[in-house]
Amino acid sequence: MTLREAERRARQRQQSEPVRDRETELNQHRVLSFLEWCLLNGFSPATGRRILKSGTGPTITQLSPRRIGITVANNARWQQTLERPSGDAE
Repeated sequence: MTLREAERRARQRQQSEPVRDRETELNQHRVLSFLEWCLLNGFSPATGRRILKSGTGPTITQLSPRRIGITVANNARWQQTLERPSGDAE
């Protein structure tokens, strides 16, 4: 690879970084359906309903009178509340 090719590739990477940042930002606002949220977190819909009913689940987004969703960002915040040091394992 010549020096010019390397410089051209470096410029292309720098130009694409703002696009990646925007995609990441948009992804944080994506609303997961209830079932997608359950599948993403690896539990059944019954467990998902139990978590939400208990009030310890993530903040939900009311999509319609009978449909809810959870944004990717709210799911990540909820997961962070569940974190604990590894020495606290049962």
